[in-house]
Amino acid sequence: MAAGPVAMQEPVCLINNEEGGGLSVQQEALEILQQIQQPVVVVTIVGPYRSGKSYLMNRLAGKETGFALGNTVESKTKGIWMWCVPHPSKEGHTLVLLDTEGLGDVNKGDSKHDTKIFALAILLSSTLVFNSRGTIDNKAIEELQYVTELTNYIKVTSSDEGDDTQFVRFFPNFVWAVRDFSLELNIEGQEVTEDEYLEYALQLKPGRSRNVVEYNLPRECIRNYFPSRRCFTFPVPTHPDNMSRLESLNPDELSREFLRVAEYFCKFVFMQSEVKLLKDGYEVNGKVLGHLAKMYADTISSGGMPCLENAVVTISELENKAAVEDGTRVYQTGMEQLKQSFPVELMVVSAEHQRLYTMAIQTFMNRCFKDDEGKYLNSLEKDIDQRFDQYLHHNEKASKKKCQDLLTSLSAKMTDQLQKGFYAKPGGYELFSKDIESILEEYNNQTTELVKAEEVMEEFVRSKHVEAESIRHADMKLSEQEKQICEERERAFLLQQKMEAEEEERRKLEVKMEADRESYEERMKQIEKKGEEERKLKEKEFEKVLESKMREQKEMLEKGFDMKAEMLKQEIEKDRRKYEENQAVQAKQHEQMMENFRSERQQQEQRHQQAMARMQQQHQQAIAGMQRSHQSRRSRSGCTIS
Repeated sequence: MAAGPVAMQEPVCLINNEEGGGLSVQQEALEILQQIQQPVVVVTIVGPYRSGKSYLMNRLAGKETGFALGNTVESKTKGIWMWCVPHPSKEGHTLVLLDTEGLGDVNKGDSKHDTKIFALAILLSSTLVFNSRGTIDNKAIEELQYVTELTNYIKVTSSDEGDDTQFVRFFPNFVWAVRDFSLELNIEGQEVTEDEYLEYALQLKPGRSRNVVEYNLPRECIRNYFPSRRCFTFPVPTHPDNMSRLESLNPDELSREFLRVAEYFCKFVFMQSEVKLLKDGYEVNGKVLGHLAKMYADTISSGGMPCLENAVVTISELENKAAVEDGTRVYQTGMEQLKQSFPVELMVVSAEHQRLYTMAIQTFMNRCFKDDEGKYLNSLEKDIDQRFDQYLHHNEKASKKKCQDLLTSLSAKMTDQLQKGFYAKPGGYELFSKDIESILEEYNNQTTELVKAEEVMEEFVRSKHVEAESIRHADMKLSEQEKQICEERERAFLLQQKMEAEEEERRKLEVKMEADRESYEERMKQIEKKGEEERKLKEKEFEKVLESKMREQKEMLEKGFDMKAEMLKQEIEKDRRKYEENQAVQAKQHEQMMENFRSERQQQEQRHQQAMARMQQQHQQAIAGMQRSHQSRRSRSGCTIS
């Protein structure tokens, strides 16, 4: 995820309202998100229409204008609009600002539309800003009634319909921005902070009457779903006559206190808003955010209920395929550069393969997500192994051609003399033998680092055997005995060249075996590293949930809500058991994956050993043939090929 940031000049519509109450993700916005490979921090603002949401979002974007500010009683923003800018304080991250249409617009007609927008805002955000005017009184909290309906629009797993106990694991941080606040922060004669003011407003009433239950329900939802809560109170920014043109006012026309709070609010959002995460701590980039937006919007529009677990599975498949492609690209790009230098020594190809293999696996590991069975890693491994074999073949082909061209050049004079019958005379065989020796000596001097050099030399010597035999038989200077001895030595020399070519193949296999061994060790090291990182992320996620529930339980006990405290205690115990069970299952999956890789490695080793044994057998047979040839010789006189 190393691509540069995307800086939009103005917002675009991300999710549009369709006729009939549907929601659709806009292609222009998806194309922008597709370009963002950086982790994204997603800040979404929701709240009643005409409450000044867009002004705050423009401030977060570092602009005076951008998101539309309405100056009438009509809701200005429709659907969800998006603005992506480089994060001002987190290098290598993109800040995605989402401005939603105002809640409670009487002209919408669909009473469920606001809840759909609110659910999408939660699903897509890492920080959710609720913007309202006046004070945090019962009316203001009733405007957040949408939180009480979320179990009808969001579920964590496919079997969790109606269960909201796990929402805390996935929901964003919550910030309440109270606009045009004119009261003193004082409760029962004590000065309080803005956060204490919010917590006071969220206190539950004792009792079980219908009115108490209805009063407590939205407060319980806010407390349980959003354990991280902050509050900012903004004074009236300017004279009422100027409110309709707020975005065009100069700073000196705005209240200093308003500007101070706005700056503090922006700094807090920049510093405290986290990267958007999926289950088990996977960081979301722009491309993934686009997939999520489309999945969630399509599901809600079709009347379905987005399932966070199913979304994770879908995203993991998309990201793991992309991770394989990224790893393959890293390896192939590097090897293609080396290919421009072919032919090179075998060890050079092997060393570069190992370096690029390590880079490819690291690239894959940085992006892969929930590849619990190692399916995608195995796919990358096989792809790289096949490509390695192909590059070895390309290098051999280039080396073989270079060796063949060299021999053609070195033997050009001898070839010309053969055509002219230069060696067809007494003593011609000795001249021919010396020319062959001279050619091979120079060839060996120039091909010490090249693969296939021995094989090409064997082919060359074998191709000259018929001509050598013809010259030997025609050479009247040689006796029959000398001719026989020379023939035996030629055969022995051919056998020696064949042995050296086979030895060259054996060395190639040894290099391949060593490369496979190093690759296996690197893969196992990276798997262990990735597994430990994922384990820590899961532990951190669980501890965050546990801490928030224990804190809430403690407060319920202190306030006398014994029944709610007991329910929370049971929830905590259930969460612990489920976490431990999941850890056990995942540990078993991990060990099974490791065992599969070990088994594959053993099979690979067996194949290598069998191939090596065949080569050794062929080598021993060649040595025996040489020994028989040497024993049949009676004399060395008159022969110069050696």
